[in-house]
Amino acid sequence: MTYQPHRDLIGYGPNPPKVQWPNNARVALNFVINYEEGAEYSIGEGDGRSETILSDVSPSAPIAGRRDRNMESLYEYGSRVGIWRLARLFSERQVTPTFYVVGRALELNPEVGKVIASLGSDIVCHGWRWIDYEELDENEERRHIAQTVETIRSITGIEPTGWYTGRPSLNTRRLVVEHGGFLFDSDDYNDDLPYSVTVSGNRHLVVPHSFDCNDSRFSRGSGIETGDQLYAYLRDAMEWLVAEGEALPRMMTVSLHCRLSSRPGRIGAIARFLDLARSNPHVWICRRTDLARHWLSQVGEGQ
Repeated sequence: MTYQPHRDLIGYGPNPPKVQWPNNARVALNFVINYEEGAEYSIGEGDGRSETILSDVSPSAPIAGRRDRNMESLYEYGSRVGIWRLARLFSERQVTPTFYVVGRALELNPEVGKVIASLGSDIVCHGWRWIDYEELDENEERRHIAQTVETIRSITGIEPTGWYTGRPSLNTRRLVVEHGGFLFDSDDYNDDLPYSVTVSGNRHLVVPHSFDCNDSRFSRGSGIETGDQLYAYLRDAMEWLVAEGEALPRMMTVSLHCRLSSRPGRIGAIARFLDLARSNPHVWICRRTDLARHWLSQVGEGQ
């Protein structure tokens, strides 16, 4: 192996790079919409078990050998209703989100590709399936990477610029770099700024993702149940970063799922947070690709 992820417990330390965001913003804020529905673990996809996570039912042990219609139909809400409701909201608020797209999910509902393109969104590949890639061998994962890129490109007409598996293997980053064509990946959660690593002799940009500013916390048992609770968390995070950003500008990711944030009792909170962010002159709302390109233009690949 030419690359294995290692733990870096030091990072930038007390002296992170002081990037200058456009218009002297203190925070670069990226909204991500995850499109995964239909690509999760299911009997129909030949997995031998059903999905267990990220829905409005409590996490449970996998149901082996039989379908779980509760889980299936909760995921279906995202593709039947949620994607369209979120797309309308972002269009009305004139905010362009980044889409994390699972290849198989898009293949099953190609109309979603049209709305992604109409929003002017950039696309980050989110794997061929929404599954744990630690269970796949290296060659199969390599095939999945290529298949994902080709499917997204052919359906949307958009060239994906980033990669985020979400449930990666130890091989994922190396295989992504070896495939080529990606500006960055986001399969880490360890910083409030991008950073570069060396993979197979090449410098490679990592734009960390977020699990805390993430509507996955609506999943049962996470501790956040209402839109107001998530709104308060997102507000507090943004306000802290804006204050800190006077001296040290940062980035912030808000990650949404079509089957979770789109529910009528929750989407109002997302709308309120969009309005709050748009009204703050210290916040640069940006696509993830624009954030990555700006970072490289300011800081380069040396950091």
